[in-house]
Amino acid sequence: MNPRLRAWLVRGGLLVVAVVATVAIVRMIGAVDWTTVGHALRHLDWWQFPLLALLLVVRQSFNSMPLAFYVAGVTPYRAVINDQVAFLIGTAVPPPADVAMRVAMFSSWGVPVAAGLAGAMLHKLTFWIVRFGAPVVGIAILVARGDHLGLSLFDLVSIGIALAILVGLLLIMRSDGLASGIGRSGGRVVRRFRSVDPEGWAVACVRFRADVSARFRSGFPRSIVMLLCMLVIDSTMVTLCMRFVGVPSSAVATASIVAGFAIAYPLSVFPFNGIGLIDAAVIGAVTLAGGHAVEAPAVAAMLVWRVFDLGGPMAFGAVSVLLWRRTTGSRMSLRQMLRSKAPAH
Repeated sequence: MNPRLRAWLVRGGLLVVAVVATVAIVRMIGAVDWTTVGHALRHLDWWQFPLLALLLVVRQSFNSMPLAFYVAGVTPYRAVINDQVAFLIGTAVPPPADVAMRVAMFSSWGVPVAAGLAGAMLHKLTFWIVRFGAPVVGIAILVARGDHLGLSLFDLVSIGIALAILVGLLLIMRSDGLASGIGRSGGRVVRRFRSVDPEGWAVACVRFRADVSARFRSGFPRSIVMLLCMLVIDSTMVTLCMRFVGVPSSAVATASIVAGFAIAYPLSVFPFNGIGLIDAAVIGAVTLAGGHAVEAPAVAAMLVWRVFDLGGPMAFGAVSVLLWRRTTGSRMSLRQMLRSKAPAH
């Protein structure tokens, strides 16, 4: 099967799962009063939009910073525009168009492509550790507040994935032998589902270690901190959206909103940052804490958050393309970017 077609089918399948799950969760919450949602949106004031936009800029900067820690020659500014452009291209078309775009940018800056791609992969793995480990933050908040702690299978699986990625990454960085063994074992597991070469995976893991090991020790802890800061900004934006549309702290504590968001955050693995799934989960948590009266305002809040969460990064990506082309003199059109193919690595 054509790789691009397979990628589209996988994305489509995940999106269908997200839609079905969202419908099921919303039905459990209850029918939404859309008239009340509209009234809640009228609480918004003009100054709240630039504030949310500013927070989004900070959020995207924290999210991109690990790339500067992992790749020599990539400044924080370059890391941000590289990440935003990759997000834009990755949202528009399936891989490897986003990887090809990263390659073009790394090459224009004189950054070795192998080191750049390895750093981008390490950045992604670090993000996945934080993404799937986020429920730990939510659970810690609930424990600190003395709230009811209902651990679900989803929470345990998510935390288990985060730990598996962390342990695997630390073992790969320990020695070439461990890196080779982990790559070979991973290739054998994947070979049960698709045609891969375990020995090729072993070589790729060793090469990956060689490309990033020099900056891993200092870059990894700082990257975890940056991505945790990103999570804090994200949850702050969700909380502010709740307050802006009329969900008072007297009805729902900030800690309850942040805990609900953190526990739901692994759902961002689904297409379009888990659209529908995270929203429904947070609305459910807020409604459980504040009662049915806050359900409609909570829906309005998540609608506002999604405008910034999805629309903002795409706008930043478009601006980043222009900034990169202007500073490097590249004449590559957006159509050429979308049709680009990443080199084998």
